[in-house]
Amino acid sequence: MKDRRQLWLPILLMAAFAMTRWPGLLPPNFSAAYALSFCAGVFFPRRLAWWLPLGTLFVSDLLINLYYQFIQHVDAFKWTQLINYAVYAILIWLGTRFSPRAGWLKLVGGGILGAIIFYVITNTASWLFNPFQNPEYTKTLSGWIIALTQGTAGYPQTWEFFRNTLLSGGLFAGLFTGAMKLSQAAEPEPEEEPEEPAQPQETEA
Repeated sequence: MKDRRQLWLPILLMAAFAMTRWPGLLPPNFSAAYALSFCAGVFFPRRLAWWLPLGTLFVSDLLINLYYQFIQHVDAFKWTQLINYAVYAILIWLGTRFSPRAGWLKLVGGGILGAIIFYVITNTASWLFNPFQNPEYTKTLSGWIIALTQGTAGYPQTWEFFRNTLLSGGLFAGLFTGAMKLSQAAEPEPEEEPEEPAQPQETEA
């Protein structure tokens, strides 16, 4: 029974996470992906922690790209998505540095930290490789700061995306952590095996 719970609860969480990625369902950058990747590293068995979240991301990205190609007639795939996968792997690794028995607040803080890491790395990559940048995005420290706070011309400022990133990282980390801890609390304590009575030692005549 315990083994089934360890398998089905992660799958249910991943299914819920995949549904939240559908275009237009949540505000921009308000995503469960950061917290889910982190919590997978904390709570899931080691192999499951890697292939299940990354596999869910890949399948959901594939479906979203097909939606944009056949419904919106837009090619949504960009090679920079590979950077996202690398960062998600970093978040899973970060989760493995935390104990499942750590306090709720500590784990929520870890989820928020993961969201910050994702935001900084992916926006830095956009600053480096985006061909439609604002002319102010010079390859200098000031240009990098402008890229992290203002964003690409014609889109909302990136500090708004950062706000959504922090809020969703904390919210979903709290929800996922709470669900996993409740599941652990519901598991019956292992029964202790009765001790065998000590056998009298034979003495030599």
